[in-house]
Amino acid sequence: MSAKDPAVFDRQYRAFLFDMDGTLLNSIAAAERVWAAWAQRHGLDVEAFLTTIHGARAIDTISRQALPGVDAQVEARGITEAEIADVEGVVAIPGAVAFLQSLPAHCWAVVTSAPKALALRRMHAAGLVPPAVMVTAEDVTNGKPDPACYLLGAQRLGVPMGECLVFEDAPVGIRAGEAAGADVVVVTAAHDEPMVTRHPTIASYDEVQAQCDAAGMLRLRPSTMA
Repeated sequence: MSAKDPAVFDRQYRAFLFDMDGTLLNSIAAAERVWAAWAQRHGLDVEAFLTTIHGARAIDTISRQALPGVDAQVEARGITEAEIADVEGVVAIPGAVAFLQSLPAHCWAVVTSAPKALALRRMHAAGLVPPAVMVTAEDVTNGKPDPACYLLGAQRLGVPMGECLVFEDAPVGIRAGEAAGADVVVVTAAHDEPMVTRHPTIASYDEVQAQCDAAGMLRLRPSTMA
């Protein structure tokens, strides 16, 4: 665990907001299989293109390519259908299941760039129980790095954004959390290469534990087991 910003371990929060892919579960292999096939069909440099897909909504990823004659909404639906069909190798980030189970149900939400059907499919495949509050691709007009998704997650929980802690893994998601005004923890379990940010990082949820006091306030603490 790296605590470049140890203040997150000294603060109380009303809620934790989690990105999904790369943060609660690892779906990189499945996502890259689907997107690589799409990129090949459209004559893109597959290796370069795959570096751009993580953390963003499918429709935003496709729209950025500005491919002539391509309907981004139609293509995004096709991508979602293919990803729902392929969850081979989708697994929970180490320690995530137990960490989420330790949180009061009303104190956390998932804020993902995935469509809701795909988010539910992947969470179930990874053995994660979906929370009562989820913000998915369909819920916002502008995806990450726009902060709208995190602001909506806090609103749905009835919690001020400044009292939320965001868990993220991708640069666009980290920027969304920052823009929303939240503290951020970066989860690096799915990273092949180090990511340098000003935020504390954890390689797995085994490194931290959540404490909830009688008033329902949460604290993130380094785990005594780490």
